[in-house]
Amino acid sequence: MKAEHKESVTEFLDLMSKIKYFTKLKPDNKNSNLFKTELKIASYTELNLLVSDLLKVSIAALKSDAPDSSASASGINVLLLLEIALQLLPDAEIEILDELHKLHLKLGV
Repeated sequence: MKAEHKESVTEFLDLMSKIKYFTKLKPDNKNSNLFKTELKIASYTELNLLVSDLLKVSIAALKSDAPDSSASASGINVLLLLEIALQLLPDAEIEILDELHKLHLKLGV
């Protein structure tokens, strides 16, 4: 019985390595309790629109009082949307925009 179990586990592991299951989530280097996944975005403009839309949907859901409204959502779903929007904000890129703005003001363009 134990040998059959070991053989089944070995077959399962062999199958997993060939078929490439579980490829969406990648371990996070900073926190072993978290995973990362890839999100393909065409440009910073698209990223900005995506974050903006997530925030707008969250605002609409929080404003909605009607239980049958298509914009209504539970607090936990809105919280998740807001967390995603926060993670998508390009913090480092915003800093470079501040530096470019200072340069623009200095050059008087």
